[in-house]
Amino acid sequence: QVQLVESGGGVVQAGGSLRLSCAASERTLTICTMAWFRQAPGQEREFVAGIKRSDYGGSTAYADSVKGRFAISRDNAKNTVLLQMYRLKPEDTAVYYCAARSSCLISSVPTVYDYWGQGTQVTVSS
Repeated sequence: QVQLVESGGGVVQAGGSLRLSCAASERTLTICTMAWFRQAPGQEREFVAGIKRSDYGGSTAYADSVKGRFAISRDNAKNTVLLQMYRLKPEDTAVYYCAARSSCLISSVPTVYDYWGQGTQVTVSS
Protein backbone atom coordinates (compact mmCIF):
# COMPACT_ATOMS: atom_id res chain seq x y z
CA GLN A 1 0.00 0.00 0.00
CA VAL A 2 1.51 3.29 -1.11
CA GLN A 3 1.10 6.19 1.29
CA LEU A 4 1.37 9.77 0.10
CA VAL A 5 2.22 12.67 2.40
CA GLU A 6 1.88 16.27 1.28
CA SER A 7 3.68 19.27 2.75
CA GLY A 8 4.36 22.89 1.92
CA GLY A 9 0.94 24.46 2.22
CA GLY A 10 0.38 27.74 3.99
CA VAL A 11 -0.86 31.30 3.71
CA VAL A 12 0.48 33.60 1.02
CA GLN A 13 -0.51 36.94 -0.43
CA ALA A 14 -1.90 37.18 -3.94
CA GLY A 15 0.94 37.23 -6.44
CA GLY A 16 3.17 35.14 -4.21
CA SER A 17 4.56 31.65 -4.62
CA LEU A 18 4.42 28.33 -2.80
CA ARG A 19 5.88 24.92 -3.41
CA LEU A 20 4.04 21.77 -2.45
CA SER A 21 5.77 18.44 -2.00
CA CYS A 22 4.35 14.93 -1.98
CA ALA A 23 6.44 12.06 -0.67
CA ALA A 24 5.59 8.44 -1.34
CA SER A 25 6.17 5.87 1.35
CA GLU A 26 8.02 3.45 -0.87
CA ARG A 27 9.59 3.04 -4.25
CA THR A 28 6.90 3.90 -6.72
CA LEU A 29 7.83 1.44 -9.41
CA THR A 30 4.18 0.44 -9.61
CA ILE A 31 3.09 4.06 -9.89
CA CYS A 32 3.21 5.68 -13.30
CA THR A 33 1.11 8.80 -12.93
CA MET A 34 1.16 11.26 -10.08
CA ALA A 35 -1.09 14.27 -9.88
CA TRP A 36 -2.31 17.16 -7.82
CA PHE A 37 -5.95 17.93 -7.22
CA ARG A 38 -7.56 20.65 -5.14
CA GLN A 39 -10.85 21.15 -3.41
CA ALA A 40 -12.27 24.45 -2.23
CA PRO A 41 -15.11 24.61 0.33
CA GLY A 42 -18.38 23.64 -1.26
CA GLN A 43 -16.69 22.70 -4.52
CA GLU A 44 -15.88 19.41 -6.19
CA ARG A 45 -12.34 18.11 -6.24
CA GLU A 46 -10.66 19.36 -9.40
CA PHE A 47 -7.58 18.35 -11.33
CA VAL A 48 -4.62 20.72 -11.15
CA ALA A 49 -1.65 18.98 -12.78
CA GLY A 50 -0.30 15.52 -13.52
CA ILE A 51 2.97 13.92 -14.57
CA LYS A 52 4.04 10.54 -15.88
CA ARG A 53 7.11 8.66 -14.68
CA SER A 54 10.22 9.69 -16.59
CA ASP A 55 10.76 6.29 -18.18
CA TYR A 56 7.33 6.68 -19.74
CA GLY A 57 8.18 10.06 -21.16
CA GLY A 58 7.62 12.28 -18.15
CA SER A 59 4.89 14.21 -19.92
CA THR A 60 2.76 16.65 -17.96
CA ALA A 61 -0.74 18.05 -18.09
CA TYR A 62 -2.30 21.10 -16.47
CA ALA A 63 -5.72 22.52 -15.85
CA ASP A 64 -6.34 25.62 -17.93
CA SER A 65 -6.78 27.68 -14.79
CA VAL A 66 -3.17 27.07 -13.69
CA LYS A 67 -1.38 26.73 -17.01
CA GLY A 68 1.59 29.07 -17.13
CA ARG A 69 1.53 29.65 -13.36
CA PHE A 70 2.07 26.17 -11.89
CA ALA A 71 4.79 23.65 -12.66
CA ILE A 72 4.75 19.97 -11.70
CA SER A 73 7.93 17.93 -11.46
CA ARG A 74 8.94 14.53 -10.21
CA ASP A 75 12.03 13.02 -8.62
CA ASN A 76 11.77 9.27 -9.07
CA ALA A 77 14.89 8.61 -7.01
CA LYS A 78 13.37 10.45 -4.03
CA ASN A 79 9.82 9.23 -4.66
CA THR A 80 8.54 12.79 -4.59
CA VAL A 81 6.42 15.00 -6.77
CA LEU A 82 6.52 18.77 -6.50
CA LEU A 83 4.04 21.47 -7.43
CA GLN A 84 5.61 24.90 -7.80
CA MET A 85 2.93 27.57 -7.75
CA TYR A 86 3.61 31.11 -8.96
CA ARG A 87 1.45 34.25 -9.22
CA LEU A 88 -1.09 32.79 -6.85
CA LYS A 89 -4.63 34.13 -6.85
CA PRO A 90 -7.31 34.08 -4.14
CA GLU A 91 -9.23 31.59 -6.25
CA ASP A 92 -6.34 29.14 -5.83
CA THR A 93 -7.31 28.80 -2.18
CA ALA A 94 -8.14 25.15 -1.49
CA VAL A 95 -6.96 21.94 0.10
CA TYR A 96 -4.43 20.42 -2.29
CA TYR A 97 -4.21 16.65 -2.59
CA CYS A 98 -1.53 14.45 -4.07
CA ALA A 99 -2.77 11.40 -5.98
CA ALA A 100 -1.19 8.45 -7.75
CA ARG A 101 -2.21 5.66 -10.08
CA SER A 102 -0.54 2.73 -11.78
CA SER A 103 -1.91 3.67 -15.20
CA CYS A 104 0.23 5.90 -17.40
CA LEU A 105 -2.77 7.92 -18.47
CA ILE A 106 -2.95 11.35 -16.83
CA SER A 107 -6.61 11.68 -15.98
CA SER A 108 -8.53 14.61 -14.57
CA VAL A 109 -11.07 12.26 -12.99
CA PRO A 110 -10.38 11.83 -9.26
CA THR A 111 -12.04 8.43 -8.95
CA VAL A 112 -9.52 6.67 -11.19
CA TYR A 113 -6.61 7.39 -8.88
CA ASP A 114 -5.55 4.56 -6.58
CA TYR A 115 -3.81 6.45 -3.80
CA TRP A 116 -4.38 9.79 -2.07
CA GLY A 117 -2.62 11.95 0.45
CA GLN A 118 -4.34 13.64 3.35
CA GLY A 119 -4.21 17.11 1.80
CA THR A 120 -2.50 20.38 2.61
CA GLN A 121 -4.22 23.76 2.92
CA VAL A 122 -3.24 26.61 0.63
CA THR A 123 -4.73 30.01 1.41
CA VAL A 124 -4.15 33.01 -0.84
CA SER A 125 -5.12 36.35 0.67
CA SER A 126 -6.10 39.32 -1.46
